[in-house]
Amino acid sequence: MFGDKKKKIKDTERSLISETVSIEGTINSSGAIDVAGLVKGPVYSKEIIVRETGSITGSIEADHVEIHGHMDGKVAGADVVVGSTGTVKGDIEFGNNLKTENGADIDGYIKKTNTVKSKLSADFLFSKSKEEKKSKENGGSETPNEKKPEAIV
Repeated sequence: MFGDKKKKIKDTERSLISETVSIEGTINSSGAIDVAGLVKGPVYSKEIIVRETGSITGSIEADHVEIHGHMDGKVAGADVVVGSTGTVKGDIEFGNNLKTENGADIDGYIKKTNTVKSKLSADFLFSKSKEEKKSKENGGSETPNEKKPEAIV
C-alpha cells in the first residue's frame, strides 16, 4: 500500500533448486530462482537467490541477485547483495546498488555499470533454435533455407 511500488514476484513464479539437487547446464527463468543445491553452468533469471547451502559454478545474470552461499564466476545484476555467509570468487558488475554485509567474502573486481539489465524477455525460451545458435558460434551464415523446424517439449 505504501512505499515500495515494485512488482513483487509471486511464490508461483519462484523455482527452488533444493539441497538434494545438482544441475549441470544453462538455466533460464523469467521468474525467480532460489538455489539451495549445486548448479554448474550459467543462470539467467529475473531474480536469483543463492541460499547458504547453495553453490553456483558459472556466471549469473539477473535484475536482483542475493548471494548467501558460494558463487564461483561472474555476477551481473542491477541490484546485488552479498550476505554475511556469502562467498564470491569472480567479478561483480552492478547497475544500481551493491550491498555487502559484514563477513561477506569477495575475491574479484567490482564494477558499477549502466548497462547491466537482465536480457530476458517473456518469450526468451523460444527465441532461437539450437541449430541457429551452433551456426552462429561456428561462424556460419544464416540463410532461410538452412532453418529447420524444432519442437520444444
